[in-house]
Amino acid sequence: MSALMEPPPYSHVEAVTEVLHGVPVTDPYRWLEHQESPRTREWLQAQNLYARSYLDVLPGRRRIRERVRELLDIVTYDSLQKVGDRYFFRKRLLGQEQPCICFREGLDGSDQVLIDPALRATGPHTAVKPLRISADGHLLLYEVKEGGERSGTFELLHIQTGEVLADVLPRGYLRGFAFAPDSRSFYYVHEPVDAKRPCRLAAYQHVLGTDFKEDREIFFAGDSENIRLHIVPGKLQIGFLLYRFLDRTYTDFYLWTAESAQTPEPVIRNAKYRFGPLLLKTGRILAVTDHEAPNLRIVEVRRRIGTEPEFIDVIPARDAPIVSWVVGEERICVSYLRGLKTRIEIFDLNGNRLSELPLEDAETIRLIATADADDEVFVERESFTKPARIYSHMAKDAHAKLWAERNIPFDSRNFAQIRHWFTAKDGVSIPMFVVGRRDILEGGSRPAIMTSYGGYGVSMTPQFSVFVAFLMERGCLFALPNIRGGSEFGVGWHDAAKRRNRQVAFDDFLAAAEWLIETGRTEARKLAIFGGSNSGLLVGAAMTQRPDLFRAVVCIAPMLDMLRYHLFDNAHIWKEEFGTADDPGDFEALLGYSPYHRVRDGVRYPATMIVSGDSDQNCNPLHARKMAARLQAANISGNPIVLDYSPHRGHSPVLPLSERIDALTDRMAFLCDQLQLSV
Repeated sequence: MSALMEPPPYSHVEAVTEVLHGVPVTDPYRWLEHQESPRTREWLQAQNLYARSYLDVLPGRRRIRERVRELLDIVTYDSLQKVGDRYFFRKRLLGQEQPCICFREGLDGSDQVLIDPALRATGPHTAVKPLRISADGHLLLYEVKEGGERSGTFELLHIQTGEVLADVLPRGYLRGFAFAPDSRSFYYVHEPVDAKRPCRLAAYQHVLGTDFKEDREIFFAGDSENIRLHIVPGKLQIGFLLYRFLDRTYTDFYLWTAESAQTPEPVIRNAKYRFGPLLLKTGRILAVTDHEAPNLRIVEVRRRIGTEPEFIDVIPARDAPIVSWVVGEERICVSYLRGLKTRIEIFDLNGNRLSELPLEDAETIRLIATADADDEVFVERESFTKPARIYSHMAKDAHAKLWAERNIPFDSRNFAQIRHWFTAKDGVSIPMFVVGRRDILEGGSRPAIMTSYGGYGVSMTPQFSVFVAFLMERGCLFALPNIRGGSEFGVGWHDAAKRRNRQVAFDDFLAAAEWLIETGRTEARKLAIFGGSNSGLLVGAAMTQRPDLFRAVVCIAPMLDMLRYHLFDNAHIWKEEFGTADDPGDFEALLGYSPYHRVRDGVRYPATMIVSGDSDQNCNPLHARKMAARLQAANISGNPIVLDYSPHRGHSPVLPLSERIDALTDRMAFLCDQLQLSV
């Protein structure tokens, strides 16, 4: 194993102490929250030089890069939609830095490029994505992003002529959009990044070819940072969903008759339950809701004058949670997750069960789109060893046709998976997937990597990962425990690790690591963990609570200062998931696990790579900067603590191919070095 010859750059300490609910809390690196200050930029430059001095000389780096390129430089498809007989999607060809927006005429037609971001001549960080096609198939709304920013610019393409219209929504956040029935105008909710009143939310109608200053305001939502306004498209009516993030999330739903001069009419006010409506062209309102149904149900909403609407069950709740649903011309397709197995059932519009799509076990199944004119349903399928494939299902029969696939050069025949159960700290049985080469699964102590999520009700099901595939090829075991915080076993599985119970998710994750070691499958010196976003918080908490359990950590785009996370960007809307330090009870729980505050001087920490960048507006990069400084100052193990930081990296996965190859090469070289894997 190679070692860093020099200590990390010194990070100047400017301690800020605050008293929160009677408890003094000291923050030594508050100054690193100021992203554009000269001191922060100088510090980042020093961190970059330090990281490169380690990563660039790791053994086998050239061979690692060659294999990473083989795995990443493939033809990809995503963002599929259908209008009429045309399929619209993104496609990236071999060697292309960014995917193009394409369309296909008919199921067996050839793929034709509509928009190639490379032709914009703005550099490889420019990415495009199709968002919506008008009902007549003439107009395409698409987003343009620069790097990993959450905001974007929104343009309209006239599909037949190839002309980009002058009706461009400038850089900002598009919260809602719907084409008018005649496609001569559109309705939108847009928050420009340079808005003079950024908290003022309203919906407008824009007539194509006119100045945006002439747009008609059709719904005013309010003037507060604690609200979000979304549009629900419909043929006869337009819906407005208003979310208010207060002590909890409250939902209002309004209906407006398209093109009318009427004021939008309230249908639901102050709902404390989940409500996701869909407006059918017949005028019916269907919605998915957890009202009196923790695992969700699909209802028809019948309006009643002067009182709350009536919810009539179309598809009643079951013992398995609804994961997703799509509606076609005459069918409703619903996916359920029961015991980590997905089922997709087909109903008519009155809720009568018609059939079930044939699926395999040990796969992740996603309903990704439906064509509302002919009941063609698109399903994406993948597993730990097989990359994503998109299938077209005609809902009137069980026939499925492969629509697109990712031909990654990975021989799945050499790999297998086993499902084990381990006991959590509180005695609950938790399932865990263990995946690897067949010879590795036969037994013995092996290098191992582990991840999970543990939040927002996100279930961890089998998915193909180039990150994981590369390491499994080199003899690693891969472990994925289904820790609480997800919804693998219903809403109770989520609630068990939500808000003030968040430590339960971390305890489950640590128990999984201990089980792998106690059963002889690996050792602490051979075990690495990785995760991004909420999973970055998970691995940050795990390594600060039990640094002795792990050899290496890759922490990507994380939240780590849980006492201040809600003060930046729009993170305050996650209050229901985490709580905030403003609340005394939440504060106690957050301080107990906040990774940044759990770091202790004089501790032997695992080798750690923290990944972030300037453009992350979800998990603000201040978390990564402050944590890197704190760990480097506290660590006495001699293991490298490096910050992999890029000005273009953000929460959106839109980095160009060459940078993705560079980034994954760094992560694989780091883990191969720390776990002593043959390359």
